Order: sequence, then structure tokens, then C-alpha cells
Amino acid sequence: MVSVNRPTRGHRVFQGINGVILTLVVVVTLYPFVNIIARSFSGERQIRAGEVTLWPEGFNLTTYRIVFEDSMFWRNYGNTVFYTVVSTVVAMVLTTCYAYVLSKKHLRGRGFLVGVAVFTMFFTGGLIPNYVLITSLGLKNSVWAVALPNAISVFNLLVMKAFFENLPGDLEEAAQIDGLNTYGVLLRIVLPLSKAVVATMVLFYSVSFWNSWFSAFLYMDKSELMPATVYLRNLISGATTGGNAGAADAQLSQVGANIQAVTIVLTSLPILCVYPFVQRYFVSGVMLGAVKG
Repeated sequence: MVSVNRPTRGHRVFQGINGVILTLVVVVTLYPFVNIIARSFSGERQIRAGEVTLWPEGFNLTTYRIVFEDSMFWRNYGNTVFYTVVSTVVAMVLTTCYAYVLSKKHLRGRGFLVGVAVFTMFFTGGLIPNYVLITSLGLKNSVWAVALPNAISVFNLLVMKAFFENLPGDLEEAAQIDGLNTYGVLLRIVLPLSKAVVATMVLFYSVSFWNSWFSAFLYMDKSELMPATVYLRNLISGATTGGNAGAADAQLSQVGANIQAVTIVLTSLPILCVYPFVQRYFVSGVMLGAVKG
């Protein structure tokens, strides 16, 4: 007979309390999102009266229709996808190369290079010098004005550096003996072993660039070059100050009431759809890059 260890009374009490606490945390976390979605489909009067909680009241699609019927929205949305993809690729290439270099403890000047990166976490050139620099380099009204100034996040850099330092050095030495150069070792040995941290960094960068609006707002002069975040910001501004001149008063009232909820839903939906596919790499990627074994 194989004895089965039954959980003690104290353990069962702990599990029950833990389940209740986690359930409350989930409810508190999900409530704002559900409420935002409900507000985005609700009527102007119900929103102003505070009647909307978890279910749309006075269901209508006025604001969604106004946004979707505007061709500029779809053009700006395409810009957002393009800017996010290009910026994420540039950021990952630069961050990966920089982190791999910093992970080599025998590198001369390694401390100086780490110091340069950390210095930028606390000190920046300022808004006006950055604007003058981007303008003088001829990067205005291009994707590079969005991608290059924010290409390396020092936090992401340090996480990848710590992850690379934890990889077995014997694998790289064996690869070098087999004839691989530095780039070959990085591409064929290091990166295949770093899928977790790479997926995590891709998520971090893509979310950051997807939600970014100020760089485009600052460096783009043409509306057709703006990302969707700037379009939706302008829509919020227009709705709160009287709306578009050609729209009906009833529509303006509706737009002004739930435009914030609609914009949050439209900008968050793509990220929410992508996140489940990379979530399994998230915890392991951050923890393995932050804890030395």
C-alpha cells in the first residue's frame, strides 16, 4: 500500500485564503478593462450619469463608426504597424549586439561602456537639443525619427547582458574551435539559446513603440505620416473642445462622452491579441536574465 499524504488543515486553510486573495486580485485587475469596453459601446447620457459598470448601457457604435469611416485613421494605423515593426527590429539588433559585447568580462573598456549606458538612464540631452539633432540629421518626417532616438532601452540592455553572462562559456569556446567567428557564435549558438529573453525584449519594445506618440507628434509635420496614437490623441482633443466642424451635434456629444474608452480599446486590442503568444516566455526571460545561478 502506498500511503498518500493528505494536506493538513493549516495547508487547506492557506489554499482557501490564497484562492480568495488571488480571485480578488483578478477581479480588481479586470474590472477597469471590462468597464472601459462597456463605456466604449455605451450612450452619452448613460456615461455622464455614471450608469455604466460591466455592461454597455444605451448601446451604440457612433464613435466607432466615426473613427472607422475616416480613411486617415486606417492610414495612421498602418503607420503604427510599420513604425512598430521597423523600430523593434532596429532596437533588438542594437540592444542584442551591445548586450553581447558587455557580457564579455575580458573586454577592455567594458566598465566604461556600461557606465555610458547607465549614465543615459539619469541624464538626457533635453527636448530642444534632441529636436535640433534630429532636424540637422535630416530624420524628420521619417520612421528613423521614431526608431533611432529610442533604439536602446538601458533596462532591456542590462537584462540581456545578465542573461548572456549566465550562458555556459564552454559552448562558445567549442564553437570558436570549430571555426565560427564572433558573429557566427552569436547567431548560431547564443541567440537560439536565448529565445526566452529575446521574446521578452521584443514584447517590451513593441509595446513601447506601439504606444509611443510624442516622438511622432514632435518630429512629424504631415498628418498622413502620423501613427494611430497621434490620430486618436487629436480626436480626443477635438472632441473635448467641440469636435470636428462637419459632424452633427448629437454625434459630437456622443464622441465627447466615450472617446477615451474607444481610443483605449483600439490601441490596446492588438497588443492584447499578441501577448498570449509570448506570455510563456515572459517570466522565464526576465528571471533568467536577472538571477545569476
